Amino acid sequence: MQKKRKKTSRPRKKAFKNNKKFKQFKRWQEAFFKRLGCLSFFIIIFAGLVLILFVRWISQPLPSIDQNEVSQSERILKEQFIVELVPTAQALQREFGVYASVSLAQAILESDFGRSQLASQHHNLYGIKTSADDPNSALYPTMEFFDGEWVEINDYFKVYPSWQASMREHALLMINGTSWDPNQYQAVLEAKDFQSQAQALQDSGYATDPTYGEKLIHMIEDWQLYQYDQP
Repeated sequence: MQKKRKKTSRPRKKAFKNNKKFKQFKRWQEAFFKRLGCLSFFIIIFAGLVLILFVRWISQPLPSIDQNEVSQSERILKEQFIVELVPTAQALQREFGVYASVSLAQAILESDFGRSQLASQHHNLYGIKTSADDPNSALYPTMEFFDGEWVEINDYFKVYPSWQASMREHALLMINGTSWDPNQYQAVLEAKDFQSQAQALQDSGYATDPTYGEKLIHMIEDWQLYQYDQP
C-alpha cells in the first residue's frame, strides 16, 4: 500500500514572499521612472528656456554708435589742441612776424592735431628735421613728394621738451633760415596776410607737397584760425 505524501504549504509561502517582493520592486521601479520622467521633463523645459533666452540675446542688434557724438567729441579735442597753442602762436607773431593762423595751421597739418607719434612722443609739431648726429633726434618714416610721386623715406626729426619749444624753434627757423640759405624764408616774413604767407612757405621749399600752401589756407579758413592773428 502506497503512502500518501504529505502536502506542505512552504513552497507557496516562499512563492508568495517572492511575489510580494517583486511587486514592491515593480512599484519602486515605476515610482523611480516616474520621478525620473518628471525630472527629465523639467530639465528639458529649463534647457529650452535657456536656449530661447540665448537666441534672443544673440539676435539683439549691437548698440549703435552715434556718429554725431563721435564727431562732436573729436571736434572738441581738436579745439582744445588749438586753444592750447594759441597764446604761444600769438606771442611768436608779435615777436617774429609769423602769423598765428599760419603757425597754428602748420601745427595742425603736420601733427594731425598733435596726435602723430612725432608730436605726441617727441613734441615735434612741424616735422622739423635734423641730422643723424643730433643727440636730440628720432628716426621716423615720412612721405616726401619726388619726381611727381609720393615716396616713403626714413629721416631724422628734432625732439623737443614741449610743444611750445617746438613752436619757438619753428619761428626761429623762419628768421634764421637754413644752414645753406639764411634767407630761405625771407618771403614768408615779408608776406602781408596769411594767404600770402602760406603760399610763401610752399614756394620757399618748406615742404615737398605741391599743394602745401593751399592746404594751409583751407585749414585756416575751415577752423577760422585768422581770428587769432595779431594786428
